[in-house]
Amino acid sequence: MIVCERKPLSTILESLRSYRKVVIAGCSECVTVCHAGGEKEVALLRDLILLARNDLTVTTEVLTRQCDVEFLEALDGHVEKAECVVSMACGVGVQFLAERYPATWVIPAVDTRFAGGSRQPGTWEERCGLCGDCVLHLTGGICPVARCSKSLLNGPCGGSQGGRCEVGEELSCAWHEIHDRLEKLGRLDLLEVVLPPKDWSRARDGGPRKLLREDVAV
Repeated sequence: MIVCERKPLSTILESLRSYRKVVIAGCSECVTVCHAGGEKEVALLRDLILLARNDLTVTTEVLTRQCDVEFLEALDGHVEKAECVVSMACGVGVQFLAERYPATWVIPAVDTRFAGGSRQPGTWEERCGLCGDCVLHLTGGICPVARCSKSLLNGPCGGSQGGRCEVGEELSCAWHEIHDRLEKLGRLDLLEVVLPPKDWSRARDGGPRKLLREDVAV
């Protein structure tokens, strides 16, 4: 999932300095799971804004998804009466709202951090570098792009000691974990596979990516 974190209230208030009629748009997907932009967070932000600015008119709407145009219509009536939209979705949602409402200023209320998951309540960890060329079948299900501090593809660097990363003692060496995982699976032979330089055009360096599934396209 996409992991997000709400911006400081002072930053949001500064963005709203020129406006009096505001609609806060939440999302029921990733930001709800990571407690950054669901119903509770939308209600809390509304109350905090009104405590700081009692001259504002604030309405709220929590959409099913902001990253899917078919769900944006529910916001139309609110936007018609507002001067700006505060989006509590990821950066994708902010951009979809900006495209749908070109005459209305759209403000991001959260920072999009990474693609990851939760190992325990209140903690999320990055697990995918969104490189577009997955090698997890060769690395025991451990992503070297996201979990190695240097995104190395063919083994650890010289700074790895005792299974810890030289960047910080609190960090495990991803390649140490890959080795241990492959050893337990009896697949150390995979370490002999030399991975070629990654084609980063499948990630972000080739421009904005698009995926077309002809079997579901209209």
